[in-house]
Amino acid sequence: MPAFEYRQAEEIRDALQRHGCRYLFIGKSGAVLLGFPDTTQDADIFVDREPGNCRALVKALVEIGFALTPELTLEIERGKDFIQLKNGPFDLDVIFAPDGIERFADAWKRRVEVEGFPVCSLDDIIASKAATNRQKDRESLPRLRAFCEYWKSRHGA
Repeated sequence: MPAFEYRQAEEIRDALQRHGCRYLFIGKSGAVLLGFPDTTQDADIFVDREPGNCRALVKALVEIGFALTPELTLEIERGKDFIQLKNGPFDLDVIFAPDGIERFADAWKRRVEVEGFPVCSLDDIIASKAATNRQKDRESLPRLRAFCEYWKSRHGA
């Protein structure tokens, strides 16, 4: 599986922006966009569950090139907690209810904008990774926390 690339983030950003979809990059792909020196295999987006927003997401995903079955379209439109898309130009995790984050509106207020990318705050990314409690996340948390401290010192956060 190829690694997440900046151009994929641009495709996501541009298509979701054209369709007026509110979302945030989350997970390691979000951290990478903020400068975290690591790689990941897919992009992760945290999407606002509002029905019109979910419909906009479907349109944007089809535009990007994801083959959405009627069942998958319904899952997206109803805001299923977690959906893995592997039927497009790259792998994408669509998350409507990330572990460790209560509400999209709260994460939206704490977001960081970088080069037009709306990204979850590093504190939210870390909270979500810690809450999932997967082995690979536990292994990356010390590096993410150290990067968060470095990032905050550089950006006055």
